[in-house]
Parts: sequence; C-alpha cells; structure tokens
Amino acid sequence: MNFTAVTEFVLLWFPTQGTMGFLHPLLFSLVYLCTLLGNGLIILITTLDWHLHTPMYFFLRSLSFTDLCPITTTVSKSIAISLRHSNSISFPGCVIQVFMMIISVGTEMYLLTVMSLDRYAAICHPLHYDIILSRDRCVQLTAVSWLGGGLYAVMHTAGTFSLSFCGSSVVHQFFCDVPQLMAISCSGNLINKRVPILITSVLSICCFIFVIISYVHFFSAVRKIPSTEGKAKVYSTCLPHLLVVVLFLSAGSFAYLKPTSETPSVSDLVISMFYTVVPPTFNPLIYSLRNQAMKSAMGRLMKGQ
Repeated sequence: MNFTAVTEFVLLWFPTQGTMGFLHPLLFSLVYLCTLLGNGLIILITTLDWHLHTPMYFFLRSLSFTDLCPITTTVSKSIAISLRHSNSISFPGCVIQVFMMIISVGTEMYLLTVMSLDRYAAICHPLHYDIILSRDRCVQLTAVSWLGGGLYAVMHTAGTFSLSFCGSSVVHQFFCDVPQLMAISCSGNLINKRVPILITSVLSICCFIFVIISYVHFFSAVRKIPSTEGKAKVYSTCLPHLLVVVLFLSAGSFAYLKPTSETPSVSDLVISMFYTVVPPTFNPLIYSLRNQAMKSAMGRLMKGQ
C-alpha cells in the first residue's frame, strides 16, 4: 500500500515562549536523568553484587534495562524538539519510535508476568524454587519475553504503517503513539486497525489473569506464615510488583481501547505518561526503596566491597 503521501509527522507542540518554554525541557531532562540513574544503578548493583545473583534480581535487572527503552525513545526526542524549536519527526523516525516503544512495552508486560511467577515459586514452593527457576530457565523466560515483545512490535508497527496517511500529519501526542496515528489515518481498512489491538487485548488479559491467579495462591500461602514480621516482609517485597502490574496494564489498556479523535486531549497525554514515563521513572523507587537487600548491596558498592 502506498503510504508515501506523508513524509513526516508533527508531534505535540509544547510552548517555547515564556515559562513553559523553559520548564518543559528542564522537567523532561530531570525525569530522563532520574530514570537513567535509577535503572542504571539497579543494573549495576544486581550485576556486581553476587548476593543479588538470584532469579528475582535477574528479572529486575532485565526490567530496568527494558524501562530505559521507552523513555529514551520518547522523552529524549521531546527534549530535542523543544531545544531546536521544531516539532517534526520523519516518517522512518516515527516508524522506529513506534517499534521501540511497542517492543519495550510488550516485553515489560511479559517480564512483569514472569516476575509474578518468581514470587509465586518463592512463596508457595520454596523447596523447589531453584529447580523451577534455574539460571537457564530465567534466561529462557527473559528471551521469550523479548521475543514476544518483538513479535508484538512487528505486528503493531506493520499494521499501523500499512495504513494510508494522506491528510493531517499532526499527531496529538509528544511521541508517535499508535492510537493517535490510527486516528489521523485516512485508510478505511478497519482490519489493520483493530486486529492488532484485539490480539493485544487478549494477551494482556491472559497476562493479568495469570498474575491474579499467582497472587491468589501467594496470599493463601502468606496467611499461613505465623510471624507478623514475616508476613510484613513478604508483603513489602511483593505488593509493589502487584501495584506496578495494575498501573501499567490499566493505563496501557485505557490508552489503546478508548475512542481516539483528531482533536487534542489532555487526558490522552496524561494516560500516555502513565505507561511511557511513570513506570520507568518510579520502578527503581518502588522496587528498591524498601528493599533491604538492595540497600545493603548499595552500601557495599559505595564502600568498594
């Protein structure tokens, strides 16, 4: 199909004059820097400290690496747009941005599901934990997560850019977002528009059901722990993961399933922030702020041990 009518897209324009012209690149730069430092620190600590060479921190390291992809793809481009006062992005650049965004989001969805399996095995089958999640199994699950995210990205990217863009090229978002691209498409091919979203919805629901089933067994096992302190320790480790899963899937589902329009919407921008910017920025805090093992490892790293 010929989609060369549009050679570039115009992204959401943040004011470049006055206070907003200064605050937007500054705030986005601070968010980007915090994300790089937080996730980079987790990758560094879990790699160097042998105490953290366990399945839980292996998946956390993979999640931190995955988190760097969407924010690097979207926020860095938005900062560049503000600094050079040009909000255009080339057609190939938009394709790359969509692909990188989708592969990271899809991989994160699968990694969060795998991490619920890790928590289930650790609490419900502690004696068989090393067998269920051996090092080879962890590598395989991570590879499958990236493969699934890659297939998911190819499907969405191909489906989106096989549409015709012959009218408006203004994407009412600060990055090339699939729902907004579909909204400005002049193609009448509803199959290309709806099939990827339908498949995504089914996979997301399956992942969510798996997580819920894991946590039902998890909570049943935790109730049998006699020590209140032991229960609190387990909850502090696992509840943040459940919170991240709920926020991530609910924000992504709402963004992709809600009706889109060609008119700018503040809610679209806010919702997109919840699955592109918020998770990469706050995941390091959620997973490590109350994690004593991470704090101890950080202390050993600072002391040069």
